[in-house]
This record gives sequence, C-alpha cells and structure tokens, in this order.
Amino acid sequence: MDKKWWQKEVIYQIYPKSFYDSNNDGIGDIRGITEKLDYLETLGITMVWICPIYQSPMADNGYDISDYYQLNPEFGQMADLEELIEKAKGKGIKIVLDLVINHTSDEHPWFKDLLANPASSKYRDFYVLKPGKEGKPPTNWRSVFGGSVWEPLQDTGEYYFHSFGVKQPDLNWENSEVREELYKMINYWLEKGIAGFRVDAITFIKKDQTFEDLPADGVDGLVKCTKKTRNQPGIETFLHELNERTFSKYDCVTIGEAPGVPYDQFGDYVGENGYFSMIFDFKYADLDVASGSEWFKRVDWDVLDLKKLLFTSQKELQKNGWGANFLENHDQNRSISKYIKEEENRHYYSGTMLGAMFFNLRGTPFIYQGQELGMTNDKRESIDEFDDISSIDQYYRSINEGFSEEEALHFINLRSRDNSRTPFHWNAGENGGFSNVKPWLGMNENYKTINVQQQELEPHSILKFYKEMIKVRQTSECLIYGVIEPLMESHPTIIAYKRRYNKEEAVCYFNFSNESQAIELENGSYRVLLTNYKVKDQSIDAASFMLRPYQALILQKKEESCHEQI
Repeated sequence: MDKKWWQKEVIYQIYPKSFYDSNNDGIGDIRGITEKLDYLETLGITMVWICPIYQSPMADNGYDISDYYQLNPEFGQMADLEELIEKAKGKGIKIVLDLVINHTSDEHPWFKDLLANPASSKYRDFYVLKPGKEGKPPTNWRSVFGGSVWEPLQDTGEYYFHSFGVKQPDLNWENSEVREELYKMINYWLEKGIAGFRVDAITFIKKDQTFEDLPADGVDGLVKCTKKTRNQPGIETFLHELNERTFSKYDCVTIGEAPGVPYDQFGDYVGENGYFSMIFDFKYADLDVASGSEWFKRVDWDVLDLKKLLFTSQKELQKNGWGANFLENHDQNRSISKYIKEEENRHYYSGTMLGAMFFNLRGTPFIYQGQELGMTNDKRESIDEFDDISSIDQYYRSINEGFSEEEALHFINLRSRDNSRTPFHWNAGENGGFSNVKPWLGMNENYKTINVQQQELEPHSILKFYKEMIKVRQTSECLIYGVIEPLMESHPTIIAYKRRYNKEEAVCYFNFSNESQAIELENGSYRVLLTNYKVKDQSIDAASFMLRPYQALILQKKEESCHEQI
C-alpha cells in the first residue's frame, strides 16, 4: 500500500457540546474549540474531527439534522466555523466534520413537507414508507434505539422507517434524487476547505427490500433490525457511486463508521480502490456486551479475549488496507473504566499503558476528548439524570427483559454514552473550567483531581505521557507505516507486538496486570523509545526484562534490517 498523507495524522475527536463553552450558556461551541487550539497544538494533534454542528432539534445531540447547510445557532455561526478552519490551518491542524446521510431529522424541510402533504408531497420517495398490516407495523424489526423501526405517518395507514430514533427517519437511498441532493451537499462542504468526513452509520443505507418479518429475539416480540438493514447486498453500488461523485474528486480523508462489515469485505471498504480511507472496527470496543445495542447482555472477558479481537482486526486491516484505531468515542463509555476492571487499578500507569497499547497499533490513531486525561465513567443514581436517548431506552428495555431497576441502572452506568459526553475537565474550578454557568449535562465530580491544569503541573501525568507518546510516533516511520506482527499471543496478561519498516524494528509490550511480568527479548540490543516508568538506562542489552505493573514499554531494535512493507 502506498503512503497516504492521512496515515500520519493524529486525530482528536471533539464532542462540541461538551468541550468548551465560550459564551457561558452551558453548552460548548465552535468558538470554544478555536479558543483551545493552543491546547490541541501543544498536545500534538494534527487533525480534529468535530461531531455534528449542523442545524438540528438535538433529539440525538446533532445526529438528527434539519438543515445540512446551516449550523446550529447554539454552536455558532458559519463565520465561526470559517475562523476555526483558518486558525487551525495556521497551527497545522486540519478539520473533519461528521457526515450523517442515513437519516435526517423529522424537522427537515423534506420530511415536514411529507407530513403536510402525505399523499402528494414530492418528497414521498425521499423516505422509506410502507403500508401497515392489519393495523400493525409492516415488520417486527426493532430500531437500534428500541421499539419498532416503524412509526405511523399520521393517520394515513402508512408508516415511515427509522433505524435509530423516532425523530430520525431514514432516507430512501433507492431514490436517485435523494442521492443527488446528498452528493451536492457533500461537495459543498469539501469546497469549504474541510479535510474530509467521518461518515456516520453508513452501513445502514441499504435495506433488504423484501421487508419480511423475522423470528423475535426479545420479550417485546421484535427482532434487531440490523439483520435486514446493515451492510445488505447491493450497498456496494451506493458506496461506489458515493465515492465516485464526491470523495474521489478531492484529496480528502474519509473515515467510515462501518459496523457489521465482515473481515472478508474489508478490502472493498479500505483497499486501494476502497470506498473510504479507513474504517473503525468496533468488535473490540463491544467485547463486554453480546451486542452493542443490548447492554443488559453482559459478557465476561479477559485480556486474551481482547488480544484476539485486536490482532484479528489488525491482521485483516493490514491484509486489506488501513484502519482507524480508537479506545473511546462519543458512543462508548470511558476506556479506563471498561478495560481496567478494578477501580483501584485505574491510575496513571494503567491509563498510560492503555493509551500506548492502542496508539502504536498499525493505523491512524484517534484520541477522544478527555481520554488524554484518563477521564472515567460517571456513576448516576437515577435514570432521570441521563440525557442520552439510547441509555434511557436500554434502561426500560432491561426492565422489560426481567431485570430490576437497580440492575438496569447498573447496566446503563457501565455503558451509557453520557459517560463520554460529560463536560471536559479544564481545571479544578467551578464546573471544571468548562463554563461559568451550570453545564447542559452534569459534571463528573472527579474533575477536581482529573483535569488539564493539574496534569500540566504534575511531573508525571497521563496528559504529559500522551504528549510524549505522540512525539515518539510522529518521529518514527516504523510506528506509523510499519507492518504489525503479534507477539506472546497466548500470554494471559501481556499484549505485545512488533512493528517493522525498512531497517527499523520496534517491539511493544503492555502489561495488563498489577503484578510484574517477565518477558523474553530476541537477541540484540534495544533503545527505549517510550515507557511509563522511570528507567535508569535508555539501552537494554539483556535477553529478558521484568515488566512492572501496568508498564508500557516500546523498544527500538538497533541495527536490525527488515523488508519495506506497509
């Protein structure tokens, strides 16, 4: 695979509502991002992905768009975005926007026209409409956010389809007029000077056109819709056309949110002529649940399980193209709370070990806001304290499945998307320095001990380690472009791998236990590139090494030759 400019990027994901409030209305905004560009530059970030900032009633916090060409006033004006793009460019930081084209808001003009004129609207075919069956929905499919995927279209006897929330009707990609409107909009934004898009829920755009019932998989009599609405045969035609009409015309980056894509199709998505530059693989992020849409189906896991998922993904991506590596995002809980099971073991060493383990895999690394501080899950005492539409659905669905209110709340606290959406911790002052007024979502009270200001003052902090880790990667072609080879695959508590590129070789070890572990080193001499412990000597010539609890250790092998391969 030839080198691409976006392989070297370090991408920082911003959830704008929770990053920084510049005008003290309790809601983060675009100017808040602009005011914190120095922070991002100092961290070493080269690209920022911003979650949706378009016009939206915010039923799903911006993933329900009512106007693709306008910004949500609570985030700012177009001039604010243009200023951000320009000032970020001056600091060597590119801007990527979220692209939500599976569905719109039910307040989009197209859908509002449909509601006003159900029989005659010129936008009837812009959405998926079906007649009911004997007064019931057309199928027994369950939406990702719970309940039927079908909602009555007023009193017409017809229903409209929504893969996600009731206020997020799916667009009908079978209609070429819909696709043309979307392509026009995408090109408009690329002409604005953004560097590309993260493409939301893109594997949902093709539905099985038979619209048949399936055997129920829950007490509600419904079945998860993904069996008939995600990565369906024929989607390749849409994705090829999408790329041809938009992305391929620009030197842009595209990051596909592509759940449900089997490994044998990775080449179609991210190969030399793939639909996207890179994709997220969510299999390891959902290892603690049987399904990412059924949080009450908990799964016990160990380091071997995590290792198998990670390395299978890495091998398949290496075989086919390029991946997007992540620990956290706006739809996941906090990584240190997920991957470090015991609360007493969540600290500087485990947080930095986790960060280094994922960051140096083959692929472009993504850092979600607050991850670089070791921000944690935030336990809530009542369902009334949650904002996330998905969390509220999962709570009531858990109860319907027979769990108690206490058990349901426990499941939600573990997996809620609100865990990653709490306002960012800038300092130990009121509201964590996020705003001078009460934030839109409750703060995690540990902001008083986990925040930017404090970690910049501490001699050793997760934030300072992230800065060093980014510098190390950005100055090592081996860690950016090198092939990956798993090591110690059967070890129960160590994840290890080798990276090779030209004459460079790096070996990476990560101890997931609170006990020291011995590792055997191949013959040769090594230089310490990165570790989260103090070391007396920057060279290691021994045949073995004792990893300390939760130690991350990346070594560069001296005078080792290897074949060039990406």
